[in-house]
Amino acid sequence: MDIFELIQKRRSVFPPQYNDKPIQREAIKKILEAANWAPTHKKTEPWRFKVLQGEKRKELGVFLSQKYQEVDARPKQIKIKKLQENPMRAAAIIAICMQRDPSESLPEWEELAATAMAVQNMWLCCTELGIGSYWSSPGLIKYMDEFFDLQEGEKCLGFFYMGYHEEEIDTSPRKPIEEKTEWLD
Repeated sequence: MDIFELIQKRRSVFPPQYNDKPIQREAIKKILEAANWAPTHKKTEPWRFKVLQGEKRKELGVFLSQKYQEVDARPKQIKIKKLQENPMRAAAIIAICMQRDPSESLPEWEELAATAMAVQNMWLCCTELGIGSYWSSPGLIKYMDEFFDLQEGEKCLGFFYMGYHEEEIDTSPRKPIEEKTEWLD
């Protein structure tokens, strides 16, 4: 697949669509290596990842569902169930974290953008490998320092769910770029 076709085929594939096929560690390493080549201003390389497989996925689901019930005055059973089940549906979950440059040599948004570009590289690599993926950023991520051992200045930005799937994923239409572009001469 050429790069433009790969970009067009990249889609969110959600945990209920995943099958039980495991993702080999070598594939996950390749996906993470793709992330590592994202652009980074002042070479801060702010992206940090925590790979969850096996029982750690279940622990994440338990933590998220319990935390949700703790912080929401009127928790919904359907959301509790989804928070518990989605991690177990994924073959692997990568917690997406960002390590703020301790000297704050550049604006935080630039490090957020670099981390997002790292995730885009992961997403494109997953597409190439036939692995479905989805970046989830629930409100509960602000509590992830209670689950992970985060470093000073490190924050969790969400979860990158991954799993093989058998469904054909439809292409998503886009409005013409002409509607979003202003040419200035």
